[in-house]
Amino acid sequence: MPHAAPAPLLLTLASLLCLLAAGCSAMLPKSRTVTQSPWGSYRDAQLTFDKIIPGQTTSAELRDLQLDPEANPNISILNYSEVLTRFMPNASIRLDDLDTGVRDCISAKTQCRGYAVQQKTTVKNREGNFFADVLGFDRETHTTGWCFNGLLLVKDGVVIYKLTSGQPNIVEHENVKNPLGPVMGLGQKIFGIF
Repeated sequence: MPHAAPAPLLLTLASLLCLLAAGCSAMLPKSRTVTQSPWGSYRDAQLTFDKIIPGQTTSAELRDLQLDPEANPNISILNYSEVLTRFMPNASIRLDDLDTGVRDCISAKTQCRGYAVQQKTTVKNREGNFFADVLGFDRETHTTGWCFNGLLLVKDGVVIYKLTSGQPNIVEHENVKNPLGPVMGLGQKIFGIF
């Protein structure tokens, strides 16, 4: 009669086979980068900015819209020279070329300031074969998310200019193939080649 394998060994082998059968993609790294924000999507941020009316919206109303740099940690305050640099990066751009609100802000100098809003959420998932990824032969990364940029110019407690831009839908796929796998990285470390 053949000798039976011990139960713990069989359990370990069965677990290993299940792991291999699943493709092991669940073991690949995943990351999520989220800028702290009151908005859950690009659309939410844009809808908030759509409520802002230049010449009417006040600083108090910006606070109600969660656009207060002291309450929202990811809003930058731009001083006069930063506003000037953004809109007039070189001598070929004249003051007359700019929007009225921007001209008013630049003319007001220190009486005007800008709020730069940059919100981004990305999720990166590594996909594919676990062993090919870990050994460095083939790495696939799928990135999704959104990015919103907004700019407000505020003079005497009233918004005089607004501008939005961004990427409502980020979808990127990166595939890095390395036929030498771990040998490539080793060669780089030891000999500085490849």
